[in-house]
Amino acid sequence: MEAGINFFPEAAPEEKPADVYFAECLQIVRDADRLGYHHIRTVEHYFEQYGGYSPNPIVFLTAASQRSRRLRLITGAVLPAFNHPLKLAGEIGMLDAISDGRLEVGFARAFLPHEFARFGVPLDESRARFEEGIETVERLLQEQMVGLDGRFHRFPPTTSLPRPTQQPRPPFWVAALSTEQSFAYAGSRGHHVMAIPLLGTRMVPLLQAYRQAWKASGRPGSGRVMLAFHMFCHRDGKRALELARDPINHYLRALARAASGWLTGAGSADYPGYKQMIEALEGETFETVLAHGGAWIGTPAEIVEQATAYHDQVGGFEVASLQVNFATLAFEDARRSVALFAAEALPRLREIPNPP
Repeated sequence: MEAGINFFPEAAPEEKPADVYFAECLQIVRDADRLGYHHIRTVEHYFEQYGGYSPNPIVFLTAASQRSRRLRLITGAVLPAFNHPLKLAGEIGMLDAISDGRLEVGFARAFLPHEFARFGVPLDESRARFEEGIETVERLLQEQMVGLDGRFHRFPPTTSLPRPTQQPRPPFWVAALSTEQSFAYAGSRGHHVMAIPLLGTRMVPLLQAYRQAWKASGRPGSGRVMLAFHMFCHRDGKRALELARDPINHYLRALARAASGWLTGAGSADYPGYKQMIEALEGETFETVLAHGGAWIGTPAEIVEQATAYHDQVGGFEVASLQVNFATLAFEDARRSVALFAAEALPRLREIPNPP
């Protein structure tokens, strides 16, 4: 198992101004590169405290590429529903060149009703826009003189520039939350999958659907899975719980507020069961997330035990992406956590074998 750092902002300006937040993130990028982490990753969201500091992950990852030399740079994820594929393909090629071929591109459907409303995009077009978008970007990166007469975008034969540094293109990830169809789509297309273990054991059939679709496509192996976890590592396990509780509850409240549109009338056949999922999410707390494996909190040894247990429970995964710098956690506590995890937990996690 590899582990990287997930920068998912859930900060408000009155809590942490954006310049302070990004200065802290870029210091952690330097630390992570030096300490041997696998990747850094950031999201695309808009307007609200939950994710709103990161409307364009390409911008942050470009800055991060200049503070690192080895880390993989992962969009976690860009949203085709709100972006033209010609624009995305050009930005991807540019960052792949600037980073000397270290980019990996995660794509997501988006799931927050307030974002669709503000961009004027119907929720019922979510899946179709996503599939047209990712498949068009893939063609633009791998081929020249690509033309499109699609449902949402049309353009004449065009060669996207810059051409990608990695050939035939950077690796693709598909972000999936709770819909089996999304996991199966990623596997059938030969893309890696990234997910959030907010669902506890319900992650098992979703990952099975991904692995089965991968194998049914005739590709070797069983694909590649990245799961995102909250993480706080401390020499004192009891103190770790005390320090992490409020920041993680803060994050969960921000997520519930951002997704509240599902409870006030939003609905779509593209998102089966989302109202019920958000209702359940509103009851989540630090204690429940820790209990079902969505957070790794404690001493290095305790975290290794938690990670191994969840890995076994869901049938294995290859990469962990760790949320470490919460808006209300002292920055030096976050840095110490990152360093301690790298020194004493990460070497033991790397001994956990990947799924066959």
